[in-house]
Amino acid sequence: MNTLEIMQIALSKAGMKEIPADSGIHIQGENIRKILFSLDVTNSELLLAKSLGCDLIIAHHPIGDASINFSKVIWRHLDFLLEHGIPKPVAEEAVKQLVERVEVRGHPANYLHVVSAARAMGMPLMNIHLPLDQIGRQVLLNTLKTARIKTVKDVIRAFEALPEFSEASTRVALRMGNEQDEAGRIALVFAAGTNGGYPVAKAYFDNGIDTVIYLHIDYEELKRLRENSRGNLVVLGHIAGDSIGINIFLRELRAKGVEVVTVGVVEPKDDRLGS
Repeated sequence: MNTLEIMQIALSKAGMKEIPADSGIHIQGENIRKILFSLDVTNSELLLAKSLGCDLIIAHHPIGDASINFSKVIWRHLDFLLEHGIPKPVAEEAVKQLVERVEVRGHPANYLHVVSAARAMGMPLMNIHLPLDQIGRQVLLNTLKTARIKTVKDVIRAFEALPEFSEASTRVALRMGNEQDEAGRIALVFAAGTNGGYPVAKAYFDNGIDTVIYLHIDYEELKRLRENSRGNLVVLGHIAGDSIGINIFLRELRAKGVEVVTVGVVEPKDDRLGS
């Protein structure tokens, strides 16, 4: 198996035809039998992969050019907002603010560092971000669809039943609102690069959405929301949430005979026993 075939597995599972801007094959590899998969990759993970005899290291979060181009996938928030009936001018302004913030933060990043080190070591390297988040999004949407949900507490219980959340050290958190409130209209805001922060959540709350579900949120963004908006904000947990799509992808690789070592992934007990 080679790096392109591995990327195609992720794209196929996510229902995508092209590699999104926040993902990429940074150093190609062939005859891959053993992989180190890590949510974040630094030079330390490169050395670990080398010491373990891995043929490839896969990062989840963007590295290399994918980190510079990360802001391009943030526009997916616009699609989500429009799907929930948010007026287009409001949606565009909210996402524009978010895109600019992400682009400005990413611009000074040392995007060459890890890729250059991997090249010097002769270690194939890739990262897969949005496709794996999209796979996880599909699971979360199906969870909402099949659960009997009336209150915000029902939303939390439905997600906590998933193994990645039940086995994680973090819990699904309610950052705004009350568990006894009716869930009402729900927006799952996941698989758009990063969370929508203040502007996107406010656009939802101000336009008929009662419950917004994020994977994570910065404190200052949360503080602004509490001061300037009303609604229920459920925060799932970054690492546990990311792990859902990752685990589905890794099961596919293992089924094809590839050995996988993970760093920083919440793996259900059955996966750990079977690996």
